[in-house]
Amino acid sequence: MPDPSCNPYLALAVMAAAAIDGIERKLLPPPPIQRNIYQMSVRERRKHKIRELPGTLREALEALKKDPVIREALGEHVYTHFLQAKQMEWDDYRVTVHQWELDRYLATY
Repeated sequence: MPDPSCNPYLALAVMAAAAIDGIERKLLPPPPIQRNIYQMSVRERRKHKIRELPGTLREALEALKKDPVIREALGEHVYTHFLQAKQMEWDDYRVTVHQWELDRYLATY
């Protein structure tokens, strides 16, 4: 299940669309990994074809823009408005001075 703070309707819609896409394309899931992937080296993760998730909202939005399955699942209207809302959220976050920055740099400089 995705992050509990997400919109469950959108999350379930895109997960169902991804599942259907995988079935239609006859994709097979990889074998299960019985180890903690966070304790694996980069080389081990590459060997098992484990990719990293986007590290920031900006990276997630860039990945979303490249995904036609999600775009189709959401429909043009929802997709466009979702992207706009999340881009504004990223822009707000990006220009905000956070407490960590104050704690880290204010005393130093």
